[in-house]
Amino acid sequence: MAQYEIFGGGYHAEVSPRGAALRVLRHGGRDLVTSWPEDGPIPFYSGTILAPWPNRVAGAAYEFEGARHELPVNEPDRGNALHGLVANVAWTVAELLRAEDDHGFVRLTHTVEPTPGYPFRLALQMRHAVSARGLVTTLTAQNVGDTAAPYGCGPHPWLLAGPDVEEYELDLPAGQVLLTDDLLRPRELADVSATPFDFRRPRPVEATAIDHAFTGLTAGRVRLRGPEGGVEVSWDPAAMPWVQVCTGTGLGHRGVAVEPMTCPPDAFNSGTDLVVLKPGDTHEAAWTITAF
Repeated sequence: MAQYEIFGGGYHAEVSPRGAALRVLRHGGRDLVTSWPEDGPIPFYSGTILAPWPNRVAGAAYEFEGARHELPVNEPDRGNALHGLVANVAWTVAELLRAEDDHGFVRLTHTVEPTPGYPFRLALQMRHAVSARGLVTTLTAQNVGDTAAPYGCGPHPWLLAGPDVEEYELDLPAGQVLLTDDLLRPRELADVSATPFDFRRPRPVEATAIDHAFTGLTAGRVRLRGPEGGVEVSWDPAAMPWVQVCTGTGLGHRGVAVEPMTCPPDAFNSGTDLVVLKPGDTHEAAWTITAF
């Protein structure tokens, strides 16, 4: 499958049309995200886009405007619908600019057609651009259907700062964490000070197993620092007030997943920070990955 390379500001990115996924991101020869083979499977949603919902819909079912919808279960051990509908589909490349000394970008498009459990139609555009600022990704969604549609989104990069996640220093300026049950479904929103997940003062991850959504952000960013350097994801917390952080404990996968989100897990059921797109409405979310 063709990959689309873009260059700028010392950054080199490779984007796959599959899931509009960020497959490679390097700065000064250093890998900033976990990559995967061009023609291989995408492991643990690495670099993909999560829409029209991020994280999980508990029990793969929800009600919207008085109608019950049942989604396909793609997390069978927990019975949930995971990470939306576009992470493994083919996107179309609409525009590509390669400018190795300054900036480059690639713009991809995909239309979510009505499907069982999600009978809505959305036109999506994804723009990955590199410059001295880093990699800036912008996702735009427009409701091109005839009825209102529930919506949420986020990215799924696995960030790298060295070979051993336990050695990473995590800077996570979030005051609240969403605790979950054994099926990773939301149970309770708690103050981080009463949990092992308080990283408002940067400290090493060590043996802390994290796979949680955080909110109460005092800044829209997460920073990791390790033996190979630092990497940061930043965004507007007004547009994306949540972030999922996963250390990958027990998965055998490199890096830490940092996923800014417009809404928390199971927002299709709770309604918390859920975006409702009326016909013709547009929503935009953006985030930046930077080396430091």
